[in-house]
Amino acid sequence: MESRTYLKSLPYFDRLDYVSMMTQEHAFCLAIEQLLQTTSTTSLHVQIRVIFDELTRILNHLLAISTHSLDVGNMSPAFWAFEERERIMEFYERVSGARMHAAFYRPNDIDWTGLNYQFFLDLTLFCRDSFKSLTEIFAVLVTNRIWKSRLVNIGSLNMVDAISYGATGPVARGVGLRYDLRLSRSTSYSNYWHLSLHSFLGKRGDSYDRFLIRMREMYESVSIVFQILTNLTAATNGNNGGRHWSFMQMLATTKLNKLSRKTKYTSMEHLIAHFKDYSEGIRVPRGFTYQAVEAPKGEFGVSILSDGSSIPFRCKIRTPAFHHIQLMPRMVHGHFFADLITVLGSQDIVFGDVDR
Repeated sequence: MESRTYLKSLPYFDRLDYVSMMTQEHAFCLAIEQLLQTTSTTSLHVQIRVIFDELTRILNHLLAISTHSLDVGNMSPAFWAFEERERIMEFYERVSGARMHAAFYRPNDIDWTGLNYQFFLDLTLFCRDSFKSLTEIFAVLVTNRIWKSRLVNIGSLNMVDAISYGATGPVARGVGLRYDLRLSRSTSYSNYWHLSLHSFLGKRGDSYDRFLIRMREMYESVSIVFQILTNLTAATNGNNGGRHWSFMQMLATTKLNKLSRKTKYTSMEHLIAHFKDYSEGIRVPRGFTYQAVEAPKGEFGVSILSDGSSIPFRCKIRTPAFHHIQLMPRMVHGHFFADLITVLGSQDIVFGDVDR
C-alpha cells in the first residue's frame, strides 16, 4: 500500500476480512476524506454506503452463526443462512460485478453503474422476506438443547479483560460494554446519527450472549436499510445527478477538467493529460488521521500519514480479530478441549483479518 496510489490500494481492503468487505473499504475512504477535509454525512452516496455496510453486517453474521452451528452439530440453519447470503452477494454483483471483492466505494463517491430503480425495488423485497429466514434460524437455535448446552456459560469474559485487550463489537457488547461507533456522538460516521438504531448488550459475556447479539444486529440492520430506502423515495436512476462531490474532480491539475469529457477521444493532448492524471492519482494534503467504522466483528480502523504525495507515506490497519484472538487463553480457561471450537466460533475469527 505504501508504494501504490490511494485508489490502487482500495481493493486490498476487500481481502483482509473477506467476509466484511465493504465496511473495510468504508474505513479507508473515510480516512482519505478526512485528509481532504471533504467529509459529508448527508450526501446520497453516504446513504448508499450505509445500506451496503448493513448488508455486509448481515452477510458476516449469517456466515458466523451458520458455520458455528455446524461446528457444534446443528446443520439446519446453514441452509437458510447460505440462501440469504446468496441473495446479498447477488446485490454485490449487480453493483460491482464481483460477489466478494467489490471495490465498490470511492473516496467521496461510489460506483453508480448498477444502481437503478429495479435494484432498490429488489432490495426492498429482500428486506421484507429476510425477516422470515432470520426468524427460522433464530427459532431453530434457541429451541435446541444441544446448542444451548454448548454455548451457555462457555467462553465467558469479564469487562476488565475486554477493555484491557481492546475487544470491540459483539465480543465487547456481550459483557455489557456499550461501545458502538455508530452511536457515539464523537465517533459516529456517515448518517448513522440521523437514523433510529439500537445497540444490544449481553449480561454474562458468554458464547450464547454473543450469538444473541449477532441475531439482534441482523434484525436491526434490516431495519436500518428499510429506513434509508424510505428516505430514498426518488431513487437514483444510475447516475449521481450532480448531488455529490466526486473524488476525481480533485484532479484539476490540467485544462482537461474544464473541457468536455468527450475531448479525450478526439484530442491526443487531452488523452495524454487524462492518462497522466488518473495514473498519478490525487495528491492528498499532508497530515495524519485515524478513521474507524463499526465493522461486523468490531472496530476496524485505518491510520494514514500523508506526506502530500499521491501515495500514503505510512498506513496502519487496526482489525478487531487481531485483538479478539488474544483473548482465547482467558476465555477457554477451565473448559474442555471441545469447547475451544465453541469459543473460537463465538469470537468470529477470520485469519485474514488477523494477519492483515
